[in-house]
Amino acid sequence: MPGDSFGHAFRITTAGESHGPGYVVIIDGCPPGISLTETDLEEDLARRRPGQSHIVTPRDEPDMPEILSGVFEGKTTGTSIAVLIRNKDQRGRDYADIKDKYRPGHADFTYDAKYGARDYRGGGRSSARETTVRVAAGVVAKKLIASAFGGQVVGYVRQVGGIVAEVADPAAVTLAEVEQLPDGEPNIVRCPDPDRAAEMVTLVEQVREARDSIGGVAEIVATGVPAGLGEPVFDKLKADLAKALFSLPAVLGVEYGVGFGCAVLRGSENNDLFYAETGAASNVRIATRTNRHGGMLGGISSGMPIVLRAAVKPTSSLPLDQETVTTSGEPTTISTKGRHDPCLLPRFVPMAEAMVAIVLADHWLRWKASGRS
Repeated sequence: MPGDSFGHAFRITTAGESHGPGYVVIIDGCPPGISLTETDLEEDLARRRPGQSHIVTPRDEPDMPEILSGVFEGKTTGTSIAVLIRNKDQRGRDYADIKDKYRPGHADFTYDAKYGARDYRGGGRSSARETTVRVAAGVVAKKLIASAFGGQVVGYVRQVGGIVAEVADPAAVTLAEVEQLPDGEPNIVRCPDPDRAAEMVTLVEQVREARDSIGGVAEIVATGVPAGLGEPVFDKLKADLAKALFSLPAVLGVEYGVGFGCAVLRGSENNDLFYAETGAASNVRIATRTNRHGGMLGGISSGMPIVLRAAVKPTSSLPLDQETVTTSGEPTTISTKGRHDPCLLPRFVPMAEAMVAIVLADHWLRWKASGRS
């Protein structure tokens, strides 16, 4: 199966299936000397793992990473890094009744159309469980960009259903706000607006009780990114970031900056005006007074915060009777068993952060190779 690798100078390749033994990622291009342990990987994997709260899937996976190569005495060696995450709580029997039926909203039919065969247990290769190892690779990428240019990537839930969080400055949102409420309790929906977060949790509980699901929007912000990352034509930074986010399961839309809001603006309203920050003449920083361009102009980073949003669809697997057909085309109904998220957004956040960090690490190394850094 082609298409299992992503990136150029910083490149990842993943393998594994939802109900197989586990998943592995090979990370190529990471420079030597970066501090890395399995404990480093565990924090973001814990943010992504199932069973972390009552509003996500109860599948019980510890998602403990095993670094197989590329690290010696707590430092990257510059050679390929391999990380293995074993599956521990597979229940393939949950899918036995639907192996000959096409699940609405899933890749069952399209996989059959392409390959003539598929792993019906949780979707096999198309399962979102594949993102476990992407999150692990994202930790490596986050460490690289932090050491290279002080880069940081923070994602959060901006919207669930019709509930939209109020965020005055996306670049000011901290990981602590995303993970913890002001009273110290875990922020299980990962929304930095506490009032809206409570409303979102209630909505997710309601749709779960109705045996349904709900979608929403995640916002991902990268700060500290220098101007100059990205290529001017086909490998624009915005294009690679969009591909990275669209490669994640359930993403139906991606925008940056003002996004589709630009459609109702005039040019004089949409343009971000430049100014020079005061400082030594030899170290003048050019910035913009607003950031409707979302940190990228001409597909190249401007030095302003990169602000992206991804629309995530409602979970397709539902314990409700829905019309479908069998693999032979016979009309039937289907009700999906198994353990599924009523809302994907809380666990989607670390996946999106990982993919954004991987793109930034890749473009940083490509820029460095060009001699401009």
